[in-house]
Amino acid sequence: MNYQEVLFKDIGTVRYKEAWDYQERLLQENVAVKTALREAQDKGETSGAEYQTSNHLLFVEHPHVYTLGKSGHMDNVLLSEEHLVKRGIDFFRINRGGDITYHGPGQIVGYPIFDLERFYTDIGRYLRNIEEVVIRTLSGYGLKGERSPGETGVWLDPFVRGRERKICAIGVRTSRWITMHGFALNVNTDLDYFGFIIPCGIQNKQVTSLQKELGREVDMEGVKQQLKTHFEDVFEIRLRYQ
Repeated sequence: MNYQEVLFKDIGTVRYKEAWDYQERLLQENVAVKTALREAQDKGETSGAEYQTSNHLLFVEHPHVYTLGKSGHMDNVLLSEEHLVKRGIDFFRINRGGDITYHGPGQIVGYPIFDLERFYTDIGRYLRNIEEVVIRTLSGYGLKGERSPGETGVWLDPFVRGRERKICAIGVRTSRWITMHGFALNVNTDLDYFGFIIPCGIQNKQVTSLQKELGREVDMEGVKQQLKTHFEDVFEIRLRYQ
């Protein structure tokens, strides 16, 4: 099988805006490659082989931050701007899909910058595959992650009324079939911060973490390794470490 290469980088703990700018730069570099290819092909100057986009997978942890997607509502933010500042929580309106979510210490955030024209031009399939990566990772810890109809992300007990618990949020953006943003998996996350928002705009449902479900602190590096392994299997890629 011809596995695609994806450049992997764990950029550690960085503020949200820095990681957002980094993603945007990688996306725009790929868009520029596609634009140059199209212009060259229009002139009959190239077969296209010398114009190649690059795929990336970034892992990161963020200091406390709330991000509101382009379809989100400020009513789902339960703290005033003044209280956000007092608590040291950043806030950004961003260009991904979805509503409000939280990122913070103890959470693994993954940002795939993939050229889907090198995989498949199907956003739904792309989202289901990210969910599958997380579902397989949770399985390694004895947890049954599942999809909830109509709600992107990964849940525990999504069909048991009153027991639904979201453990991984997903929100993406694409431009010219290049992706950015991604997923946020709660590992040792302080779940109290979800109490200041209506996560993903979904009321009356809980948020959970690996730590809460297992009753112990979980090794972050072990979870990252599982995620990387399952990304390779599900997306049929090979990671090259930067």
